[in-house]
Amino acid sequence: MHIAYVTDIIHVFALVFGVIGAVLIIYGGIRALVELLLTGFPRRATGRDQIKREFTGNIIFGLEFFIAGDVLTTVLDPTLEDLTLLGAVVLIRVILGYFLEKEAKEFDGQY
Repeated sequence: MHIAYVTDIIHVFALVFGVIGAVLIIYGGIRALVELLLTGFPRRATGRDQIKREFTGNIIFGLEFFIAGDVLTTVLDPTLEDLTLLGAVVLIRVILGYFLEKEAKEFDGQY
């Protein structure tokens, strides 16, 4: 198999992973908004917390797909600048994911 085909396939997968990540986050946001509207912005914290927990889960899952896409893109032509940028992006996304997951676990511990 010619190397150009492999590169094209990796680019396609990186794009697909990025799109999947975006779709997951958008879906989670729309679903959270619809649930808030249908429940009438619940006065009880437990109702809001459940919606927030599900939305947070979608964000975390979406971020994982974004990271996978970034890794695939960088693997194709790794320069020092690309690797540094990827490291910074992954670090920010991992930290964000960590704190979102920590917050979700705190919600689970309350009930």
